[in-house]
Amino acid sequence: MSLQEKKIYVMANQKNIALIAHDNQKHQLIEWCKKNKSVLEHHFLCGTGTTAKMVSEHTGLPVRAFNSGPLGGDQQIGARIVDGKIDIVIFFSDPLTAQPHDPDVKALLRIAQVFDVPIANNRATADFIINSPFMNQNYERELLDFNKVTTDRAKNL
Repeated sequence: MSLQEKKIYVMANQKNIALIAHDNQKHQLIEWCKKNKSVLEHHFLCGTGTTAKMVSEHTGLPVRAFNSGPLGGDQQIGARIVDGKIDIVIFFSDPLTAQPHDPDVKALLRIAQVFDVPIANNRATADFIINSPFMNQNYERELLDFNKVTTDRAKNL
């Protein structure tokens, strides 16, 4: 891959953080947010419907709410990742309970991976992310220049 096929994306020191939790994990996410409120209050927060509402009510943190996960909230978060408007995803998932919207969750995880967005699926990973020195400074991500890749692919088909 040549350097011209790569593009630098900069995460500002004030991050856009998505908060998501399956039903059996919502209270754990709320407790994590309370514990980390002094850090989170310096960043922009959003989340899927019920989670965003509960985190905001229990912590006093402003959280922009999207739709509930099963009603398209996971896709809304994914679209914002594609648009460069989400820097970090904190998603306390429930690995022991089947989720009816599992394909949506997998799509969200995939798009976060494609766009090199840090994603925490449990408390330990969330703790490592929130305590990283990168939380309060700019961070550069190097990604493929997807527009160039698409243009080149179209020429070669």
